[in-house]
Amino acid sequence: MIRRILIAGVIVLVVAFAWVNLSKKKDQLVVEQQETNSEPNSELNAGKLYDQALVMKKNGEFVNAQNSYRKLIKEYPDHENIDIIQKEYENLSMQIIFSNTPTENTIIHEVVSGDSLGKLAKKYNTTIELIKISNSLKSDIIRIGQKLRIWTAPFDIFVDKSQNVLMLKTGERVVKVYNVSTGSNNSTPVGEFTVTTKLTDPVWFNRGVVVPPESPENVLGSRWLGFDLPGYGIHGTVEPDTIGKQVTAGCVRMRNEEVEELYSIIPFGTKVVIAN
Repeated sequence: MIRRILIAGVIVLVVAFAWVNLSKKKDQLVVEQQETNSEPNSELNAGKLYDQALVMKKNGEFVNAQNSYRKLIKEYPDHENIDIIQKEYENLSMQIIFSNTPTENTIIHEVVSGDSLGKLAKKYNTTIELIKISNSLKSDIIRIGQKLRIWTAPFDIFVDKSQNVLMLKTGERVVKVYNVSTGSNNSTPVGEFTVTTKLTDPVWFNRGVVVPPESPENVLGSRWLGFDLPGYGIHGTVEPDTIGKQVTAGCVRMRNEEVEELYSIIPFGTKVVIAN
């Protein structure tokens, strides 16, 4: 009798052990199956999100499209086409800034007696150029009762010398990334600066020699955004092939068309942080 009980106990233990092992194998198969399916599902979800962004953009729903792009970049940073998606996001973001699209970063100002573009730009910490572009104004003349879309969110600039990139930001969001040139021999100063001067077609004062803007020897290009550190700033170039290299005398150098874009939206007092 005792022998039968022992044999039955052994059988129960063997069955229990086999069942536990089988359960573990099933769980492992489920995990492996999930891991196998995760990548295709991620690609599928990313594709759907991208398609939504394209449809929204086509239908003029720019802010919603921008949010979809932002979500796509945040949740699928390893997507095979992330560089293309990032560039499309940046282009759309700039399109929104320069358009009359209402956003959380804009207000509608109704012109009253005494208003001028200069006063409005100072009041809302923006630029005359951006107000004109956003509202399709052909001149500086504005009329009482006219409603103007005005960008109010502050911009700031971050320059990474190690990567030779300039990031245009609003709050914590990166709006656009530009390739730039910085100083040879680590000559671009590191720290926090402020844009205090803005010049169109700047004259270059090279060791006492005045180099006019139309001269091919004027290295400043079409725009100058000067810092509160004399002699340093962000400017254009007559040598676009040098962009991405450490070749300047200490300034941050951009392609002319890109520094012109930056110039039109950056007001006086904009913060510039430069890091190694």
